[in-house]
Amino acid sequence: MTQRRLFGTNGVRGKVNTELTPEMIVKLGVAIGSFFGDNKKILVGYDARTSGPMFSRGITSGLIAAGNHVFLAGMAPTPALQYSIKTHEFDGGVIITASHNPPEYNGVKVIWRDGIEISHEQEKSIEKIFFEEKATLAEWDKIGTIQESVGIIENYVDAIKKQIDVSEIAKKRFHVVIDTANSVGCLAAPTLLRDLGCKVTSLNGNIDGTFPGRMPEPRPENLAELSLVVRSVGADLGVAFDGDADRSIFVDENGEVCWGDKTFGLIEKRFLIKNPNEKIVTPVSSSALVEDIADEFGGEIVWTRVGSVTVSQTMKEVKARLGGEENGGVFYGPHQSVRDGAMTTALILEIMTETNKKLSELIGELPKYFIEKGKAKCPPEKKEKLIEKLIEGVKESNTSTIDGVKIWFPDKSAILVRPSGTEPVCRLYAEAKDQKTASKLVSEYSEKLERLIETI
Repeated sequence: MTQRRLFGTNGVRGKVNTELTPEMIVKLGVAIGSFFGDNKKILVGYDARTSGPMFSRGITSGLIAAGNHVFLAGMAPTPALQYSIKTHEFDGGVIITASHNPPEYNGVKVIWRDGIEISHEQEKSIEKIFFEEKATLAEWDKIGTIQESVGIIENYVDAIKKQIDVSEIAKKRFHVVIDTANSVGCLAAPTLLRDLGCKVTSLNGNIDGTFPGRMPEPRPENLAELSLVVRSVGADLGVAFDGDADRSIFVDENGEVCWGDKTFGLIEKRFLIKNPNEKIVTPVSSSALVEDIADEFGGEIVWTRVGSVTVSQTMKEVKARLGGEENGGVFYGPHQSVRDGAMTTALILEIMTETNKKLSELIGELPKYFIEKGKAKCPPEKKEKLIEKLIEGVKESNTSTIDGVKIWFPDKSAILVRPSGTEPVCRLYAEAKDQKTASKLVSEYSEKLERLIETI
């Protein structure tokens, strides 16, 4: 019998007060507390969503009921909380966030003592406790305690600065437009940039969990205002964060949005020039340009399933110091092996400083691929059979089935089809040496999936 699931690709997610209710959150808190064991120190924080304080209190109640000691961080970027868990020797952490999802959603990420999200096997342990009612409640005189945890954001900003040459970057006096999506990115990134000598222009810089400025997913269609402002004020670049500030998407000085593959490619190139023969961990959804760069500069690509948990866990397993995703997530191991939007921003500024080049010039030097994305509706119960049928139909091709199915073609174009872990859809990621081919692949395979679904 298949075990029921709470966790998706990246934590527990759902709509507030329908899929995620206060009662369910308290029960989840007890299950998480039982998983860690009693008398453990657990850091709890949340992003800007309106339900964050409510769910933080619910999780906290569950944790102390299981005998854990909770340290309240309040509102903070996810990578700042992860850094604090690792460096202040907490036994674990719980972060209340739904990352890039719309404001009616929230979620729960569980963090291990090393600051990395727990593995999928550990998630299953929590699910077993949750569904089988095997939580352990402490005796009345052994329930946990609650206290505040301070200085998290300041320590996090200082840690990033130790990874880069602050004085050299400051000499450039970059002008950066930053769009923090009315969320927790505004609590750390503007301070970091000013400490790096940058002039900062802020968009959507006030905390508002309804996300009035733009939706928290930093997709190109949500970044028109950022592009316009970068051009209007003559800035050197723009950067947009997602809802919990662990991902960053950049806009060059001309207002062009640079997708995550490209900026990760810049970081990968610099990293391999300084550290040849290193492993680079990235999901199968990433562009071939990542592999092209590794081939040219002496790196080894380790492909994984899609999901930041898998990338972080694989980095730990193979002892890699760099990972990246096409969605703007960069895992810079010398700092921490998790996605970190502010660290990524500092690295891009340092590359611009070292090369004395504009972002558009740096991007222009990379191998050129065009990316197109799409999705096809698919009921959850049909996803597995759909992928099986697709694999059967392309088994003679050059394929990978690490996550869904990725098909490579002789002209260096490719398409990945994988079932979403959070929505009733299959996602399509196509790339090619020209936009027309990439678009055609998405259209062609969307139609193919629709036909296959009808046969299931």
